[in-house]
Amino acid sequence: MSNLIIEKLLAKQKRTDLPEFVPGDTIRVHVRIREGDKERVQAFEGVVIAQAKGPQASFTVRKISFGQGVERIFPVNSKVIDRVELLRSSKVRRAKLYYLRALKGKAARLKDVDRERPTAEAAAAK
Repeated sequence: MSNLIIEKLLAKQKRTDLPEFVPGDTIRVHVRIREGDKERVQAFEGVVIAQAKGPQASFTVRKISFGQGVERIFPVNSKVIDRVELLRSSKVRRAKLYYLRALKGKAARLKDVDRERPTAEAAAAK
């Protein structure tokens, strides 16, 4: 009984407007930021190094800012995320790319690959 209620509630909150991406992809996450009574959108661009599945799905994005590594974890169904753009895809052989934390410069590059992915609108139509 309560399981059905929880599933219905989660289905209501689930986002369908995000593109499909996997670890190794470079994405730009547009995040809503509140400053006092004003609200603005700020982009956070980096490589997806991990994804967590399930009802509280999330993804971790890593970027290098002024020579310092910055990671941010975004819940998939968060209202803070305005939109997500898929910029490029890379070939990786792991689900978690935590080894990138120890690499710098050219050693941290990933090999680009062309992947045919459906857009968010096409995925929502299915």
